[in-house]
Amino acid sequence: MSEPVGEPVFWTDDSAVCEPLAHGADVAAHFHDFGQLRYAASGALVTTTQVGTWVAPASRITWVPPFHVHSSRSYGETDVRLLRVPAELAERLPAEPSVFVASALMREAYLALLSEHDPADSPRADLLLEVVIAELARARREPLRLPEPSDTRLKAVTDLLHADPASPATLAELGHRTGSSERTLSRLFGSELSMSFRQWRTLLRIQRALLELGGGASVTDTAIRLGWANPSSFIEAFTDLVGQTPGHYRTTARATRE
Repeated sequence: MSEPVGEPVFWTDDSAVCEPLAHGADVAAHFHDFGQLRYAASGALVTTTQVGTWVAPASRITWVPPFHVHSSRSYGETDVRLLRVPAELAERLPAEPSVFVASALMREAYLALLSEHDPADSPRADLLLEVVIAELARARREPLRLPEPSDTRLKAVTDLLHADPASPATLAELGHRTGSSERTLSRLFGSELSMSFRQWRTLLRIQRALLELGGGASVTDTAIRLGWANPSSFIEAFTDLVGQTPGHYRTTARATRE
């Protein structure tokens, strides 16, 4: 769940990605000259761009505008459904990558568009795509973008946290491990990522909690596994950032999977 690695490739076809992805499968950094909607009918898809990382379980749809470099990782066995959005329609959606809460109508129109194999230029396909775009235009945008650094000193620290979000290490301890001072790293978190070290680590843990809860883990197990001192502090942090309790999110995610 860190920024794309390697030289990005221009892809004209994502058909290979439409196959079910095993847990932990990676899709290399690439880009298109069209917009793309990315929906995990099961499992969860993490999309990383040069400006941040987004988590999208089965109740969310990810939007990647044309020419934005992105890579992916699956969590759980993930059934990915990709929808190409022509450039003229892409202009009606945000200019930056985003994740939206998927309404029932949006989800059904999206799946019908991809599963019933109407010709791309048929009246029915055009109508279904218009429904999807119209629903996205009024959908709530998920605020949980995790910004990714470009400074190598800061990236060394965030890479350690990506590998172990539950780590209780202080910024000074992480700096000692990576060869930077606490003062320098603290300044970089503020200037490059516009948040403190503590805020960034909390957001990383909340993103991972979305994956854990979406996979059916209990609230208590998720809190312990991701490094919170107790479930109540996890519930408070999760509710502040997500806008609903982890228990409610877990229940909704389970209903979506069923």
